[in-house]
Amino acid sequence: MAAKKMRCGVAAVEALRASGVTKVFGLMGSSTLEMYDALYDVKKEIEYIGVRHENCGMHMADAYGRVTQTPGVFICGQAGPGAANMVLGLAQAKFAYSPVVAITGLASTEHLGRDAFQEIDQNTLFLPVTKRVMTVPRPERIPEFILEAFRIANSGRRGPVVVNIARDLFNHSIDADIPQRVNLDIKPPAADPETLVEMRRLILAAKKPVIHAGAGIKWSRASGKLAALAEKLQIPVTSSAGHADILPMDFQLHAAGVGPRGNPVASDLMRETDLIIALGTRLGFNTTFYKYTDVSPTAKIIQVDIDAMALGRYFPTALAVTADVGSVIDGLAAVMQPIAADVAPWRARNEAYFKARAALWAEREASGARTGTPMHPDVIYAEVRKAAPRNSIFTLDAGTTGFQATDQLPCYEAPALLTPLDCGMVGFSYSAAIGAKVAAPHRAAISLMGDGGFGMTMGEMTTAVASNIPAIGIVMDNGTWGSEIAYQRDFYQERYIGAHVHSPRFDEVMKLTGGNGYHPTAPGETADALRDALKAGKPAIIHVKVDPEATISFRKDALQKRA
Repeated sequence: MAAKKMRCGVAAVEALRASGVTKVFGLMGSSTLEMYDALYDVKKEIEYIGVRHENCGMHMADAYGRVTQTPGVFICGQAGPGAANMVLGLAQAKFAYSPVVAITGLASTEHLGRDAFQEIDQNTLFLPVTKRVMTVPRPERIPEFILEAFRIANSGRRGPVVVNIARDLFNHSIDADIPQRVNLDIKPPAADPETLVEMRRLILAAKKPVIHAGAGIKWSRASGKLAALAEKLQIPVTSSAGHADILPMDFQLHAAGVGPRGNPVASDLMRETDLIIALGTRLGFNTTFYKYTDVSPTAKIIQVDIDAMALGRYFPTALAVTADVGSVIDGLAAVMQPIAADVAPWRARNEAYFKARAALWAEREASGARTGTPMHPDVIYAEVRKAAPRNSIFTLDAGTTGFQATDQLPCYEAPALLTPLDCGMVGFSYSAAIGAKVAAPHRAAISLMGDGGFGMTMGEMTTAVASNIPAIGIVMDNGTWGSEIAYQRDFYQERYIGAHVHSPRFDEVMKLTGGNGYHPTAPGETADALRDALKAGKPAIIHVKVDPEATISFRKDALQKRA
């Protein structure tokens, strides 16, 4: 392709187009106005979604990347303070290994190092919270750096990449040779035959094997393969924290989450097993606390991950495999003979598991059928299970709401659950739902979060309305910072300070903004409100009061009771 003369802003946008970008989130400012001007000419090809805060925009790009498996893009219009507002969102994306490309301005090159207006050392600022920080040195290299950012963000273990561009570099015309389309589908390594044979040997030697799977299953789009393997071998599957959507909720061999953010049935499987087949998971903090509390200390571990650094990092392995988890499942299925349920060596364990799983769900349904007010959170989750479409995407916050909901939601088609994961961020959920809806407009995007977290991000209601993004937010209002008031109750003798929150009626605020608002006050009304919101197809907030006494202490490992 012959080089063409173009303005640098146009070259930057052409690099986005070559990377397959069709949606861009951003908050405009003078540092990147040349890019904005170039976006004006491609409005039919690249949709721009303007947000109200850079951090929220990063969450939207993060969710978009998780759902589409291509980098979500955020254009930060302002150097310095605008760029600094991205830090928490970048950290969140790094913890989740989400592919994100953030393009932001810098102070002019002639002012760098002079403590100029809006000058911050953005390279140092972003280093700890990104996969890579790139600062463009010359105008003609702008498209090259943007194309490289996409390759880095989407290769290997994915992550966020920031491209810093000094504002004066945009004021040039360059001869640019930009390809029509670049290939971002970078194939990871597959497992070798000898490794698969050893995996088979370890499985056949086990008496109570468990498959424990994580985000790698979703990144590999391997949920169907995993379900087929579990059925072929009659081995139950547990999931790592925040990834209860790796298999459909109604798949009988899916026990769901292990550890403090999981459920006792799945945790018991991991405590009693003699072989953990860890597929696409680091066995990280929120699942294990890096302890053997919910992991059998005598179990052998087969660990498969795309990142060699993750293997054996927290728990010693009998076999460590650096490979794409989908290809490993394919290979393992090919070398294993089917095991019938009635003759499986672990049949008795499975029968006990099926009974425990049925009892757990019966207990949840009973809890969800309570009739008192203010409503228990389990009532809300039960009503969501009744009303949400099967292909819904759910987003959660950290804190007590996310803790209680983590494997109670009707997740059927991965990716269907987006959470803050190990970043533990409050204020993620609603913005993430907007990003998920942009990524998958044919699927319902439903956010569940507390009143405290929603208050941090309520400005994005205007983003949803202005860009006609019909994400639905369910605000579970208990008038508190839920996790913290639970700690003060359980560990600090009810010495409450700073833990109560006063919020407006967010449903009324959404109505003022131009969307739909609902205020359920009795059991059954949340399901009705959700059905109506889905039918209306407009941005909506369902503001429901929940019982403040239903909060749960999560970090029991980190606090000591006051005498």
